Amino acid sequence: MRPSDDGDPQLAEFGYRQHLDRSIGRFSSFAAGVSYISILTGTFQLFYFGFGAGGPAYVWSWPIVFAGQLMVALCFAELAARYPVAGSLYNWTKRLGSATTSWLAGWVMLTASVVTLAATALAYQITLPQLWSGFQVVGDGTGTYDVAVNAVLLGGLLITVTTLINAFGVRLMARINSTGVFIELVAAVLIVVVLALAITRGPQDVLFDTAGRGEGQSLGYLGAFLVAALASGYVMYGFDTASSLGEETIDPGRTAPRAILRAITASFVLGGLILLFGLMAAPSLADPQLASSGGGLQYVLLSVAGTGLGKAFLVCIVVAVTVCCLAVHTAAIRMTFAMARDNALPASARLAHVDPRRRTPVVPAVVVGVLAIGVLLLNVRQPQVFTALTSIAVVMIYLAYLLVTGPMLVARLRGRWRPAPGRFSLGRWGLPVNVLAVLWGAGMAVNLAWPRREVYNATGEQHWYLQWAAPVFIGAIVAVGLGWYLLRQRRRTGVLPEHAAVIDPTPPPAPA
Repeated sequence: MRPSDDGDPQLAEFGYRQHLDRSIGRFSSFAAGVSYISILTGTFQLFYFGFGAGGPAYVWSWPIVFAGQLMVALCFAELAARYPVAGSLYNWTKRLGSATTSWLAGWVMLTASVVTLAATALAYQITLPQLWSGFQVVGDGTGTYDVAVNAVLLGGLLITVTTLINAFGVRLMARINSTGVFIELVAAVLIVVVLALAITRGPQDVLFDTAGRGEGQSLGYLGAFLVAALASGYVMYGFDTASSLGEETIDPGRTAPRAILRAITASFVLGGLILLFGLMAAPSLADPQLASSGGGLQYVLLSVAGTGLGKAFLVCIVVAVTVCCLAVHTAAIRMTFAMARDNALPASARLAHVDPRRRTPVVPAVVVGVLAIGVLLLNVRQPQVFTALTSIAVVMIYLAYLLVTGPMLVARLRGRWRPAPGRFSLGRWGLPVNVLAVLWGAGMAVNLAWPRREVYNATGEQHWYLQWAAPVFIGAIVAVGLGWYLLRQRRRTGVLPEHAAVIDPTPPPAPA
């Protein structure tokens, strides 16, 4: 017996029937990766944190994080060429390691994506009130919870919009996302030009200026730099989104690997230039506004570009935040769908159902949106808890990546890894790149999860459970998830009948 041509012979080889709308082209695939990384969202949202922790020299963290994440992206490009399936990380690990490891990778990535969606939506609060004071709907911004509550309101509206777009279908999502990414890329180039024309100091005044950070600490500036590097680590991930849309991409085995590598490279170049030129163009590196969440890189841009042009760029940043949330939401939906059709989640039949008219999983779009808004509500009275959760979500994403690159390395060492013939392959560089990807992922996960007060309990009353939130929360998520899977669901997993590829009982013709 052999899988029949079920609309997609390659997908049938993996045991699945084609249900999703295969309509995404090359640029849309590239745009999915770029919009998740979203250089205008991440660099502008986190500049103040990196600068505050490491001074101007923190900009070195950008190329360092890129080099490490590029190793991961290269591994992912090989996997995307070999396994162009929805819910990329989950399905990749299923073919590289054990079913339990695969489920854990998907579970960790899924829970992290829900929190990441909520955290990204908060970026509206950083930019919109600077565009127009009317966006500060709750109070005037001076009250104890004015900013936090307003951030939830704006973020909740954004998540509602991304829910509706994703529920309508992948074609609308791809059009909006591609248009937004085009605007973001054009704006990023123009911002680079504007900042370059406003430069007032040389690169040596930036690259080697630590602003006294690290003095009096046991590790000196290294300790401060490791904290500041989180600002870059929090941005440069999500490039795998291009591959998570594999079942909706035309010729995904060739399109997705290129999209992954182009997305991370373009983000590195443009984001790095914005950070460097922003520091070189800042009116004063001693200005406390640079280390303020209400100032940061937005403050620099408004200062050098003027109010009119500066606000036009801020509008582009709002567009970038919007499509970033859209991409995060989309990736979470595909992960939910991929796991559910294997009966690996509660209520799998409902979560895996594909609307026959829109050819998209509608229920996961709504469930992910509702859960993200629920997480967002934590910011109303517990901003410290929410800040800790957003940091933990990034740790979990790095761990999910490690649950892919680790089994891939084991498969290479055991001689079980074979790249797709005629498609992207690292060749003899595969093993050293894979080793570096694992070492980088493990090291970055430890750095991100390290119980630092300045990251997990920076303001307000000190609590041990906030400072140690990463190991405690991640341990709880893993323990609860694995407990449910191993004790209840593991023996019940398997492709749901409506998603299983039809098996053609006719044997292949004998060779002549």
